Amino acid sequence: MDVFEAIGTQRAMRRLKPDPVADEDLWTILDAAIKAPSGGNRQPWNFLVIRDPETKRKIGEYYLDGWNKIYGPFKDFALADPATARTFNSAEHLANHLAEVPVLIMATVQRDGIAPGSPGGASVYPAVQNLMLAARAIGLGTTITTLHQHHEQEVKELLRIPEGIDTMALIPVGWPKGHFGPASRQPVEQVTFWDRWGERRER
Repeated sequence: MDVFEAIGTQRAMRRLKPDPVADEDLWTILDAAIKAPSGGNRQPWNFLVIRDPETKRKIGEYYLDGWNKIYGPFKDFALADPATARTFNSAEHLANHLAEVPVLIMATVQRDGIAPGSPGGASVYPAVQNLMLAARAIGLGTTITTLHQHHEQEVKELLRIPEGIDTMALIPVGWPKGHFGPASRQPVEQVTFWDRWGERRER
């Protein structure tokens, strides 16, 4: 798939089929992930592929608790606005069905691989985006999530993640129930300035 087609049609796919994902496909998207840039080329990332049903069930419990605490109080408000209702419903669906997703990939970063004062995400999120674009190219749905971090310590103990390693993102991976397509975004002209802040141009 052309890279611009993959970028233009990638969207958060939160409704995923329970159908299995082949090892070959996982290796393909993981290999894309490690091609990403990182500060000083130190590559301080690791990826934990989670398929075990009981482990997914437990992570799903932690994730749902995080969802209910952060977004639960705003449900009525979100559903009252058509602009946010669709996204809220799909995110809530994922929160209630995370354990049914065939594969979860935990992206982590090694703190000792990050230069002092540098944000850890700067060296892992490009890899996450590579992974998600590669998934899109072969038809797999993904989304980037972080709600498991409300139970970070419990998740790290469950997955035997050692000290000095931070979890940065949890990426559900599966065959989508819906269709890929362009996501709603602000026009680039509105968010881009030229030479000075506030100086916009038209195409």
